Amino acid sequence: MSIRIISALVLRYLFLYTRTPMRLVELVFWPLVDLVVWGNVTVFIQKNSDTEFGSFILFFLGAMILWDVLFRAQQGVAISFLEDVWTRNLLNVFVAPVRTVEYLSATFFVGFLRILITCVVMGFVSWIGYSFNIFQLHWWLVPFFLNLMVFGWSLGMISTALILRWGQAAESLAWAVPFFIQPVVAVFYRVEDMPAWSQPFAWLFPATPIFEGMREVMKTGTMNWNHLWLAAGLNVIYLTLAGWLFVWVLNMTRKRGLLTKFATQ
Repeated sequence: MSIRIISALVLRYLFLYTRTPMRLVELVFWPLVDLVVWGNVTVFIQKNSDTEFGSFILFFLGAMILWDVLFRAQQGVAISFLEDVWTRNLLNVFVAPVRTVEYLSATFFVGFLRILITCVVMGFVSWIGYSFNIFQLHWWLVPFFLNLMVFGWSLGMISTALILRWGQAAESLAWAVPFFIQPVVAVFYRVEDMPAWSQPFAWLFPATPIFEGMREVMKTGTMNWNHLWLAAGLNVIYLTLAGWLFVWVLNMTRKRGLLTKFATQ
């Protein structure tokens, strides 16, 4: 794996943002809209409920910020691929001596940068506007951040593989895939509050123990280490399977000549 090639790919994606400032709007505008909506709902409920329930509602803001970590990591992989499609640069990338692992590493890093920009803005606005400090999670924020980011990368590879397989008609999956699982991973509510039949499915995703752990830390200041071990173990499985799926679909499209057709549509 060549660091020089990875850095060149990352620089190429960064040029897209610096030369087209409107692309930066997507990184800030939609997350802020979600934050303001949930922030206003939180303030409304706090003013019209007892103190204990009002403090419980703050979980919404923490969940919103952590959910965006997962979503932006997924977008970093999927949207970087689509950027190459939209700019007719896909063939140039895969004809060049770029290994698949180098290409994916570059998209992972782009996703990491997207997360940093979005989370800094959201963290600042939530602190100034709603007196919510995400750093109240203390050092637990680090494993929460890392686990959600890795899971987002896995979803990004799955999204990209599906788009490669089904063509540009499936581009909407770049945005839709994370929301397919959002109702199941207990972002805004506890697993025990979900229907009994769906609770076992919730624990099949690494995001579920992270959001459960977030609420536990905010409520008690501590959390069950089993949540972190479960999330890390599931992430290893998801990352391995997603990487295998991406490589398999990519090789299949190359052998069938679908990559050229896809890139020139």
